[in-house]
Amino acid sequence: MITESEKFLNEIEKERLDLTNLKEDFKDLESFLEIFELLKGNLDKLQDMKENMDERGYTAPFRSLNRYGSRQRDDVDLEELGEISRYNQIFRNTASAKKNSFDRVKYAISAHRIALGNLEEYAKIRCKECGKSYRVSSFLDAGKVCKCGSEDFEFRINHSGIHRLEIIPYLPLSGNYMVLMSGLTSWGRESFKRVLNILKQQRKGVVKTVTPIVKYKENGRTITKRVPLDSEFADSYEDEVRRRFGKGVRIERLEFHRTKPTIINDKHTCTNLALAYVKHAEDIAERHADEIFEEKIKDLDNLKIYDEIIYSVNLETPEFIDSADLEDWRSDKIDKSLEELGLIDKLGHLDRKLKKDLKERDKIKSKIFADIAPTLILWDISKYYLCTSQDRRKRYGSPFPYIRGDIDRQQRKVFQNPHTQVVKLLQDKEKEHILAVPDMDLLLHKKFKFEGNIKNLNIKLNYAALGPAIVFTNSNYGIKDVSYAFKVGEKSIKREIANMKGIKKPNTKRSRDFIDLVKNKS
Repeated sequence: MITESEKFLNEIEKERLDLTNLKEDFKDLESFLEIFELLKGNLDKLQDMKENMDERGYTAPFRSLNRYGSRQRDDVDLEELGEISRYNQIFRNTASAKKNSFDRVKYAISAHRIALGNLEEYAKIRCKECGKSYRVSSFLDAGKVCKCGSEDFEFRINHSGIHRLEIIPYLPLSGNYMVLMSGLTSWGRESFKRVLNILKQQRKGVVKTVTPIVKYKENGRTITKRVPLDSEFADSYEDEVRRRFGKGVRIERLEFHRTKPTIINDKHTCTNLALAYVKHAEDIAERHADEIFEEKIKDLDNLKIYDEIIYSVNLETPEFIDSADLEDWRSDKIDKSLEELGLIDKLGHLDRKLKKDLKERDKIKSKIFADIAPTLILWDISKYYLCTSQDRRKRYGSPFPYIRGDIDRQQRKVFQNPHTQVVKLLQDKEKEHILAVPDMDLLLHKKFKFEGNIKNLNIKLNYAALGPAIVFTNSNYGIKDVSYAFKVGEKSIKREIANMKGIKKPNTKRSRDFIDLVKNKS
């Protein structure tokens, strides 16, 4: 099983996804379906592997190991004890291999789900005969045949969808997340931590289960028993216990088990998303680093000379120097080289301009580059919540597997920072459709509240336009800016603004009774 999984994952790693034909200049349905079906086929195989591994105990491989040979016993001689210890080590190595292989499969499954979620959001497949549009998964489930019987389809890009195809090449589709993590830059590792902190933002603890410890009499005997109950009985545990064991039951004590779910409640998905967004951010930074440094740094030439000296000296490993003294030798040589160029004085003080430029570069890396990935993922997640219905978030997959249907005030705090400077960079350099929206956490609260008000009213809304409508009516952005950022027409946004104004909570008892009657009939 280990050999089979490693072989399959290595094959995935060798495959290079070509997303060229999926750019906006292309509308190639066959190329799109080829990539989608490849990923879907890989995912199905990986899930089968995971199920087989579960059945064979890969979930907890160390649990079955007995600790033979840990203590010397009188009835076991030293030779036999050594033999037991050797076998014990072999078993432990096998268990470790099982754990690593199973772990890699789970990361690969998560990466495939993210990729498929993005592709699903990216495409619309439209029947040329009747004009009906299909989601990719629905289209494949229907056997690539429309309800009208036509097999003639065209590929369209869902411009208002929540997708970011640029991250797919950076996903650990083969489960090689450790390799990708090791290749991050210093500021990339900091950015990775920031994205993880966003995705792992916990909500206020909620009761998951409640366990009363009860005493009751049965056949003349007093029995003490633990009774695990689901969260639905957190406020009515007494009634449930009496229903099960009779009125004479007595509750000795209670145990409340709380959970603090995160925005994305799966560690594999969190890690994969953080990696993919950070690697994409590194690509953006690399494209524009020189241009940004030229704008902010006064003497870029001296900074490059300084970097070259540091880099070349750190590569040197003279044979006449002991490993213990190598760092001191390198430090001395760096100082001498810098002194010869006038970048450092005899006391070891760096040139003031160079020192200032070094600080400015570190500031750019930590305050701008390291915030690119958090800015992008916060924008994408906020779009996901603003531009989708509650029902849509429950029923269908998304670019963010295991994301919560809604988030509470504690979790919304991560949306408070609009990252204005980074957003400006992305708008200017990358032509990103993005906005720096102040108080995005409050706008998300308004959206969730609005969803609560219209629940069960069977009102049809254009949710892709509802999100920008909420942003436009609660910010200083013009409708053109909002329309451009969300890729939704201005007319659609104005229509949803009118719909929001028209939907009000009933105030009178008569109107509330009417709404209840409509709900009951529906």
